[in-house]
Amino acid sequence: MNPDTHARQRFGLLLAFCLMLVAAAAPALAAEAGGTSGMGGSGEGIFVAEIVLLLIVGRGLGELLERVGQPAVMGQLIGGILLGPSLFGWLWPSAQHMIFPSDPQQKSMIDAVSQLGILLLLLLTGMETDLRLVRRVGAACVSISAAGIAVPFVCGFALAQFLPATLLPEPSERIVAGLFLGTALSISSVKIVAIIIREMGFMRRDLGQIIVSSAIIEDTVGWLIMAVTFGIATNGGLQLMPLVLTVLEVAAFMIFSFTIGRRIVFELIRWANDTFRSEFAVITVILIIMGLMAITTNLIGVHTVLGAFVAGILVGESPILSDHIEAQLRGIITALFMPVFFGMAGLSADLTVLVDPTLAILTVGLVLIASVGKFAGAFIGGELAGMHRKEATAVGCAMNARGSTEVIVASIGLSMNILSHNLFTMIVTMAVLTTLAMPPMLRWALRRLPMGEHEKERVEREALDERGFVSRLERLLLAVDDSTNGRFTAYLGGLIGGSSGMPTTVLRLEKDSRDEKTAKAEEQHLDALKKGARASASAVEKAEQTSVDKVRLTARTASGEPGESVAEEARKGYDLLLVGIGRSLTPKGAFTRKMNDITRGFDGPLCVVIKGGDKEKVPVLAPGATILVPVNGTETARRAADVALAIARPQRARLRALYVSPRARGADRRASLSHRREEAALKDIADLADRYGVTIETAMRAQGAPADAIIREAAKGAALVVMGVSQRSGDELFFGETAGAVLSKCTAPLVLVAGERIRRDEAAREAERSGKSESATAAKETAG
Repeated sequence: MNPDTHARQRFGLLLAFCLMLVAAAAPALAAEAGGTSGMGGSGEGIFVAEIVLLLIVGRGLGELLERVGQPAVMGQLIGGILLGPSLFGWLWPSAQHMIFPSDPQQKSMIDAVSQLGILLLLLLTGMETDLRLVRRVGAACVSISAAGIAVPFVCGFALAQFLPATLLPEPSERIVAGLFLGTALSISSVKIVAIIIREMGFMRRDLGQIIVSSAIIEDTVGWLIMAVTFGIATNGGLQLMPLVLTVLEVAAFMIFSFTIGRRIVFELIRWANDTFRSEFAVITVILIIMGLMAITTNLIGVHTVLGAFVAGILVGESPILSDHIEAQLRGIITALFMPVFFGMAGLSADLTVLVDPTLAILTVGLVLIASVGKFAGAFIGGELAGMHRKEATAVGCAMNARGSTEVIVASIGLSMNILSHNLFTMIVTMAVLTTLAMPPMLRWALRRLPMGEHEKERVEREALDERGFVSRLERLLLAVDDSTNGRFTAYLGGLIGGSSGMPTTVLRLEKDSRDEKTAKAEEQHLDALKKGARASASAVEKAEQTSVDKVRLTARTASGEPGESVAEEARKGYDLLLVGIGRSLTPKGAFTRKMNDITRGFDGPLCVVIKGGDKEKVPVLAPGATILVPVNGTETARRAADVALAIARPQRARLRALYVSPRARGADRRASLSHRREEAALKDIADLADRYGVTIETAMRAQGAPADAIIREAAKGAALVVMGVSQRSGDELFFGETAGAVLSKCTAPLVLVAGERIRRDEAAREAERSGKSESATAAKETAG
């Protein structure tokens, strides 16, 4: 029996158990409901029962659908349909009415959670909206989204004018109903489209990016149309002056949000992250931002969903927002609020009404009009963009997924009494059918599209980026003093962070008071960093044909001891610490006490810059300069190579990758295998260099100590040595014997790139698990 069958059986048993609990609790809950006024204890019990049942059924069906290649959100919607009058209410009406009563006070409790779920879902949708992708793809997605909205919108609006009066709560308001129906038919679900594109491995393909970008534009424009439609409905009909006023207010809100509002949101998130010590402070601020923007759109007469959606876009673009914080927010939304909202939407649909032949025929017609209209619109847009017919067919298939977005629009229309329950049921049915049909259709269309040579090269480059170290960094911390080595470190920090506009903090480790000298020193560090950042950004823009954000710089002078200041600053969340101080080493070659104190407060990846200039002159990496990178096939060495390439690219420097293998040459099988590994490691670094457009030469040294080989190569004119090392456990900063020997004898500037610090207890557990001796482990850790 396969795992999917086991999973279905377990879910069936769990559902049966839940229904047994419902049956057992029914008399008690019914008695409480009948004997308690004001919805006291019984109200709370029923409310919890509703939440639990929606979570179990929604999660279970979502899991089953995901295992067969369908979006999990459809399982949550279908779960709500099954718990409503369509199945549960049809089989066991009394139990269904007890768990989901029609009492307004009781219903308002679960509705409140559902409405909050709409806002949070739109917040998450906005956070996942990548406007940079839209700018990168270009004009093709504009024509696709324009035609993909216009054709189905016209079809939906025209259909509303011919619907039977019994399907409209207010037959006189056909124009407003037509606007809602047209909007529902025209918007694609970004989330579902992106999930399928990512699952198919097409997210990096040109066509995949065009499809997702088109869905993003459709979603954004759709919510703007929805905002104006809501304003028209609120004013009681189509009136010229209120309509013009609504459009102007929405335009003013959007302009403010994406200019001044963007900076305010960025600063608020950064302030919360850097100031508060309590847990989840940033998430609280994000929810406050969402609430304030939702209130703003409500005050100007449009629905709160527009404010939540725009808030999500701004939050998602924040440079301080880490993947960890975003994952925490996404977790609570997808685990609680999404199943409740889509479950409640499904509960509002009553498929038993489709027994009526007239309604069934109208529903079939609605599905056909929606599918043909959307496919035709997207296909025409693709043709206008000059796409191949097979590509335009794939675009048409992809845009036909409505899913979550359409259900939200229909729910709003139902709550405003613009759509009847029967029409709402028809729309939900259409949303389910078109969304479930989209994945197999899109898979079929995408399999027919081969990858061109140019596109294949770009996809391979981006796959290398995904494995990279520098490309995954989000925020840098520089701990420097006023020495030339400190300014050189700031310059290197600019080269590393400038390629992606990384927020960077320069922490000046000097004890002087806040005076003119302090301001001048901070300005020197920032000038050095800006110089590196400008060079890096210019190189990326020229090579990638894309714009790079300016590095957001913050300068601070330590108020206390260096170690304490770095630990306090590190608490705010940084991905890499660069340390550059004048006196880093003792006469015996060990790290000084100050260096130990500085690095002790930071547990993440570390770059230590040594010998970066004399007392008067800061080193400059001239075009054509050589950067030496010792490699040995480990991830530690690859991380160092990635840093070296980030430094070399903007300066047009050359990279020399040195593989040191202290083995005796021989003709036996082990020597041959080792040689192949060396070549594979060097090829990996060469591929990285090709990705960055950096000239590289490789070399292998098979005799002598690794440190001696590195020192000899550095003496041949290396302007900089970038070496991957591993931090040993313990309180003192120590990178192993090879790194120690290089530190004491190498005269060129050195950058030691280390991963996360291994604490003493962690190292002991790791050694116990692996059963290896400390000497065997140490032999693999250094880049030499």
